[in-house]
Amino acid sequence: MFQKNKKILILFFIIVAVAVSALLWKGEEKKKIPEKDVVVIYTNDIHTYIKNRDTSDEKKAKALSYSAISALKEDIASQGKEVILVDAGDHIQGTAYGDMDKGATIIQMMNETGYDIATIGNHEFDYGIARILELVNKAEFTYLSCNFYKTDDAKLVLPAYKIVEKGGVKIAFVGISTPESITKSTPTFFMDKDGNLIYNFYSAEDGSDLYASVQKAIDEAKPQADYVIALGHLGVDISSVPYTSREVIQHTHGFDAFIDGHSHTLIEHEYVQDLNGKDVLLTQTGAYFKGVGVMTIAQDGTISTEVLHEYGRQNEFVTETEQGWIKTIDEKLGEKIAVFDTKMFVMDPKNPAQRIVRCQETNLGDLTADSFYYFFNEKLKLDCDIAFSNGGGIRNGINQGDVSYFSAKTVFPFGNQLCVVEATGQQILDALEKGAMFAGIYDETKHVPAESGGFLHVAGMKYEIDSTIESTVQMDGNGIWLGAPTGKYKVGNVQVYNRETAEYEPLDLEKHYRLAGANYILKNLGDGMAMFKGIVPILDFVGEDYIILADYFKSFKKGKDKFPHISTKNSPLKAYKNYLLDYENPFGSGRIEINK
Repeated sequence: MFQKNKKILILFFIIVAVAVSALLWKGEEKKKIPEKDVVVIYTNDIHTYIKNRDTSDEKKAKALSYSAISALKEDIASQGKEVILVDAGDHIQGTAYGDMDKGATIIQMMNETGYDIATIGNHEFDYGIARILELVNKAEFTYLSCNFYKTDDAKLVLPAYKIVEKGGVKIAFVGISTPESITKSTPTFFMDKDGNLIYNFYSAEDGSDLYASVQKAIDEAKPQADYVIALGHLGVDISSVPYTSREVIQHTHGFDAFIDGHSHTLIEHEYVQDLNGKDVLLTQTGAYFKGVGVMTIAQDGTISTEVLHEYGRQNEFVTETEQGWIKTIDEKLGEKIAVFDTKMFVMDPKNPAQRIVRCQETNLGDLTADSFYYFFNEKLKLDCDIAFSNGGGIRNGINQGDVSYFSAKTVFPFGNQLCVVEATGQQILDALEKGAMFAGIYDETKHVPAESGGFLHVAGMKYEIDSTIESTVQMDGNGIWLGAPTGKYKVGNVQVYNRETAEYEPLDLEKHYRLAGANYILKNLGDGMAMFKGIVPILDFVGEDYIILADYFKSFKKGKDKFPHISTKNSPLKAYKNYLLDYENPFGSGRIEINK
């Protein structure tokens, strides 16, 4: 009897094991493999560059661009493969080529290039909610976001996902927008006149609402699809925690791959485990057309990625649009936008051979720093305390008379992006000290004052330099800051303008200040400013420096000719009581005093 029951029990377990195996096998069978390779071409954070401008001269013919992406799509299709083209956000803002018509031509170029899907990035909101919704309607591709919603009815503004059928398989793309969009665009754009949010993003301080909205989209899409791919604008920066792509993967299940953006990071391929322990392929191409991603879903079902940095062919039709738009903008950049009532100096007015903008205060140094300070305070309302403008980035002066966008571009030819960070008073003091290393020193070999590209012009601040003190700043062999001076600081009596009291107050070394400037200095260790290493911007990539400078030109009071006239009395910062302003003085308003 016992033996008989034992046999029945064994038979029962065998039947259960076979049934479970069958179910598992059936689940695996459900994920079809393509009849032919399916290739997903992906871009992110192009920021209206049209073409990669940072490539070397010998490689310009192969520089990535919309026309090159279009050709790449055509060439892959000609190999008998199926192709999908997607973008992970931040494509309509960043340079004059997007700013001049608020993204319309960028959308036209994306249409001509053949984009199929895009997710909405934080800088898509920089022209206002109404404008991006208008551009969404002009796009011949589909915008996605599973967590961007309207607060009055909690309904999503855009579709959460889209399913594309290629090569005999169905691929679901889930769009995800960073909850940082409100603070990393312009907060008031999302609000009514009383400051109440009209539009919002599923987020929660611990990220739970974001994860839930993503999981909901996956759960809805997965029964209809063979593969589920995230198209996110989240990034991997520590400042974006808990909303990074890695954390979304770790707190959800069901993705096969994740195409990312936002942090401008080059990730050719990285595997991150999801909530169920499955490896999910994460990738991102960097920014500014420095890379384009190629994801292949092969006929064996495997997914692989690579990032290309150049391509040798262009689509002539798209090239024609690109060149036409560049010509149009270049002409617009030449149009008169303001009048300078005084001359702005890079060189010494008494000795035109001396480039004093790199060793002492000038009126142009003040003007450029003021443009950043004004933009973050009055346009973005971010309560900026201080702005830096490094002398090495200021390349040309401005003559008295008519000026254009091109005039601003000659001042700032490099097109550095601006950001705002929170820095301690000690970091700010150290940056001033690094910039003032050679102040007051005479270069006997060149018979001019010694220069430093890192010499810092300031807004919202004033400071003194004692040129009799020898710099003992600690640096490595490449001039990168290693530590504070071993002796006395050359820089002293540093004071910060308080907009509430209208007084200059001593710099507090322990306090955190909001500091604006080029990400070259504040993020990328430009001029060796490693005291800011690891600092994470509150807001980054808000626009190129010359556009912000031109915007400041346009903010001055208009004259009888109906054009803004640049002078001290017409500056919008004149409303700041006791703020140091003197654009008529070639040597500035006394923000930087060099004691000899």
